[in-house]
Amino acid sequence: MSNVTQAQVENAIKQYVDPYMDKDLVSAGCIKNIAIDGDKVTVDVVLGFPAQGYADELAAAVKGKVEAVAGVAGAAVKVNTLIASHAAQKGVKHIKGVKNIIAVASGKGGVGKSTTSVNLALALAAEGATVGILDADIYGPSQPRMLGVGGTRPESSDGQTLNPVMSYGLQSMSIGYLIDEDTPMIWRGPMVTQALEQLLNDTQWREVDYLVIDLPPGTGDTQLTLAQKVPVSGAVIVTTPQDIALLDARKAYKMFEKVEVPVLGVVENMSIHICSKCGHEEHIFGQGGGQSMAEQYGVPFLGALPLDIRIREEADNGKPTVVAEPDSRIAQIYRDIARRVAAKLALKAKDYSAKFPKIVIQ
Repeated sequence: MSNVTQAQVENAIKQYVDPYMDKDLVSAGCIKNIAIDGDKVTVDVVLGFPAQGYADELAAAVKGKVEAVAGVAGAAVKVNTLIASHAAQKGVKHIKGVKNIIAVASGKGGVGKSTTSVNLALALAAEGATVGILDADIYGPSQPRMLGVGGTRPESSDGQTLNPVMSYGLQSMSIGYLIDEDTPMIWRGPMVTQALEQLLNDTQWREVDYLVIDLPPGTGDTQLTLAQKVPVSGAVIVTTPQDIALLDARKAYKMFEKVEVPVLGVVENMSIHICSKCGHEEHIFGQGGGQSMAEQYGVPFLGALPLDIRIREEADNGKPTVVAEPDSRIAQIYRDIARRVAAKLALKAKDYSAKFPKIVIQ
């Protein structure tokens, strides 16, 4: 009869630091059950983020740590995911059918934010989550084209609300579905904010774990509406390494700080150029800007993406890299970033508002 204790097993599991949460599984509250039967141990791990592409690696790592405990002959590790709804700004009402909203912002145009948004959404879906994407750029909507569903009109089952347009398993909504691709939106700010609220609230989102909002550049009307009326659980800042892009990315960070939306981290896009002819690597826009910005503000650096013609071509052709080349190195980077974003969100405070009954005094 072996004398393996729960404490020994827990201490062994604590030796493994999860690379996405940057914490061990015990202190992150992911170990739900440890069953010891003689010299056999069963461990149940429940992650708060989708991790289909990483679950086997995690299970093997935990199994290795547990089997190294004296007296343990074998271990079985089960990994599951349970995505919770996380707290948003105070006083902003919850959106039906949506657990968490992640805003993707840049502060500056032309840094590849829309491409990053769509690939991030597809990567979260590839990891096992139910995902929606809202194109909040009223003046320059690009998601219909990137998702290969340009020219599609959303259907309405009740004449009041719209059903999201489906593409590659993503639920999506954009003003681009309601107008012709080459029609300019010649609108003032109040009309834009009203349109954004309608697109968000009048869409029949279906049990979405993460709704990714692709924000237009800047810190104006759309961003303020988002901060004041939309329950955002976290924001992701996209930048390139060049100083001018970083300057505007810092403004986007400060804006979210002011409106009390937690920034989940920084993605550095167009980080390095690899020559398609000779393989030479060159930092065209400078080096390490996103990393140093993340360090300056004490937020996670979520990852760096190369300046690669395939990312541009695949998004332009309506089949973004994560679905066009799911096994490519670039798709793996997007999935890595997606896990990191969702893991950072999983560590934030949960939203229990739906759990409490409404008190009615009669």
